[in-house]
Amino acid sequence: MYDLIIIGGGPAGYNAAERAAESGMKTLLFEERELGGVCLNEGCIPTKTLLYSAKVLDYANHGDKYGVTVTGASIDHSKVVDRKNKVVKTLVSGVGAKMKGSGVTVVRSAAKIEGRSSNGFTVTAGTDKYEAKKLLVCSGSEAVVPPIPGLREAVSGGLAVTNREVLDLRVLPKQVVVIGGGVIGLEMASYFNSVGSKVSVVEMADKIAGPTDGEISKILQNNYAKRGVDFILGAKVVKVNGTSENGSVEYEKDGKITAIPCDLILVSTGRRARTKDIGLEEVGVKLERGAVVTDERCRTSVPGVWAAGDVNGKIMLAHTAYREGEVAVSDMLGRSDKVDYRSIPSVIYTNPEVGVVGETLDSAKRAGIDAEEHTISLRYSGRYIAENEGGDGIVKIVVGKKHKNILGVHMIGSYASEIIYGAAAMVAREARVADVQKLVFPHPSVCEVIREAMFQIK
Repeated sequence: MYDLIIIGGGPAGYNAAERAAESGMKTLLFEERELGGVCLNEGCIPTKTLLYSAKVLDYANHGDKYGVTVTGASIDHSKVVDRKNKVVKTLVSGVGAKMKGSGVTVVRSAAKIEGRSSNGFTVTAGTDKYEAKKLLVCSGSEAVVPPIPGLREAVSGGLAVTNREVLDLRVLPKQVVVIGGGVIGLEMASYFNSVGSKVSVVEMADKIAGPTDGEISKILQNNYAKRGVDFILGAKVVKVNGTSENGSVEYEKDGKITAIPCDLILVSTGRRARTKDIGLEEVGVKLERGAVVTDERCRTSVPGVWAAGDVNGKIMLAHTAYREGEVAVSDMLGRSDKVDYRSIPSVIYTNPEVGVVGETLDSAKRAGIDAEEHTISLRYSGRYIAENEGGDGIVKIVVGKKHKNILGVHMIGSYASEIIYGAAAMVAREARVADVQKLVFPHPSVCEVIREAMFQIK
């Protein structure tokens, strides 16, 4: 008999397991694949490993801007993949050690909720049965493969891949078509562009990067267009041809059908919660649009059952999952805690990076908030100018007109991924402009532009 059974060993699951066990709960964690989930094995970490190799190559190839000449720089993609595998293996082992050190029992198997028991809930794995007083569902998400004619055949034949398979390619493609201009698609488009592949991104919307501020997404698009990436926006993919190394993607735009030849297609059209075959229906957990419905304490519609991470479909990011897992355990233990979804940052790890948190001016207006935005160039930073020849990065600050409180911060430029956490703290604490004006930022740094922006707000 366990106090808590957790289904899924991704960021939400393993972090919650550690917190629960360290708080005295007898905890069992099920994971059918590798510990670490999508983020560690086929998402955040492996993609960043590839992107760092691409960044090193970019530095070598464009060092002449900074007085450095490198002759004959090239990339060995197979070695990059080998290093990626080494990094992942090291971190997966680290998660396993954490579970062991915290006293968490880990069962490497798929699990299914069978129903209620006299003591709580029954979960099965194969022929084995387990009981627990409480359940935490952290089953994650999976890539969406839309019903485009020919696409599933292309996936089966190896011409088309999702975020999982693309990370294990050993041979670089010559021509890549990315279906979808969201975060995953843009990051892999960035990698393939840097290593010499011809890249085309086909996106149904009229802009890339989803809900990202329009001006920032346009700056990002322009940066990559200058490097040779083709962006085909407002276009619908209508057919995929080929199931081996040679194929094409047909799209419709302005009533015209056009085909793009390629030897690789990356399907990057979003992710959906993994809720099938878990047994949620056996205990009556409510779903909405395929995801588990949860509140700010990660409670589901069923007392004694919580859900955290991508499975609730709220904000599908690893750091959101970490926080949700912690909040769920806190709630189980009777501690007052909740997830502040307003202040969760998001990053696109392209070069330049994009970091955002909180409201955009448009989202604030849709929410009925009287707000204003202020934009400042990163060229106000001496360090930015020193390190970015011809850089066009900006920071946007969204503030409430009445109280001058910081509602959102959006930036594109170097170190955005490392700076945005400070902005998230400002949003979470409902800091006012006058509060940030009094903070001392290090100089020279890129982040000090945020303080500079505060003095432009009247």
